[in-house]
Amino acid sequence: LANARDVISVETEGMKALKEALQDTAPGPLAAAFVATIEAIKAGKGRVIVTGMGKSGHISRKIAATLSSTGQPAMYVHPGEASHGDLGMIGQDDLVLALSNSGETPELGDIIAYCGRFSIPLIAMTSGANSALALAADHVLLLPKAAEACGETRAPTTSTTLSLALGDALAVALLREKGFSSSDFRNFHPGGKLGAAFKHVRHIMHDHKHLPLVKAEDVMEEAVRVMSLAGFGCVGVVDKAGQLIGIITDGDVRRHFDSSLPSRKVSEIMTKTPLTVKPDTLAAEALALLAGKRITALFVVEAGKPIGLLHVHDCLSVGVV
Repeated sequence: LANARDVISVETEGMKALKEALQDTAPGPLAAAFVATIEAIKAGKGRVIVTGMGKSGHISRKIAATLSSTGQPAMYVHPGEASHGDLGMIGQDDLVLALSNSGETPELGDIIAYCGRFSIPLIAMTSGANSALALAADHVLLLPKAAEACGETRAPTTSTTLSLALGDALAVALLREKGFSSSDFRNFHPGGKLGAAFKHVRHIMHDHKHLPLVKAEDVMEEAVRVMSLAGFGCVGVVDKAGQLIGIITDGDVRRHFDSSLPSRKVSEIMTKTPLTVKPDTLAAEALALLAGKRITALFVVEAGKPIGLLHVHDCLSVGVV
């Protein structure tokens, strides 16, 4: 545990140095290069080609995946494979982001030369200020000097953590600059818990064909019949114009149960102006509302009229949490 804490402490110091290097008051080389990189990617017509060898290659793959999922087309190209034909994957409208802590990774040589030959913008992410990679690059994302967490071998630890964090910073900054929304993200990430969280109510609600509805002037016998047939534990109450004006739950039925209940008017029992959601509400927000109010169902309305019903089980069944 002491060793584990030491590793985290060393990497935390590196992260603090990275954050400090990105200050906008008296910005240093990294801050200026970061802004220039964002502008270059925004101005580009192609993809961001991310490349790196060894551990930097693994980080490069993750950065490319994060960029792609947040609205910036990107892909990883292996430096070794690039020398054997995969340079053809890099188009003249693309931009190359190359990762190398030392900046002297020999396998990057052909990609660096290719960028120079065809005037493809090259961004370096390195801690080697005077390295071959840095000197060839249009912009240098200069990582702060930081000790590796494994002092015995100097295996890439802190340096890869900083590269990963800086890659995330690029992706999120680009996302916000472009106004990339949760709806856009859902289009790129329909699966898993993240995709479920960004579903909208309209995608999982029960539509108007299955809505348990009664009129205010109906009697409770009819309301209980409709509620029982639908199986949602509630029934909506509409006026003559079709506007939702109330709701009756099975709890309301229990609280008002006596021999007179079947003949009483729905309007006497209903809860007026019930809680509702709109079809474009995020399913995760609707679930939070259900949980916060300790209820199991919500009517979905548009222009005051019920068009759907959302039950807590609808959210849970598609993985919304």
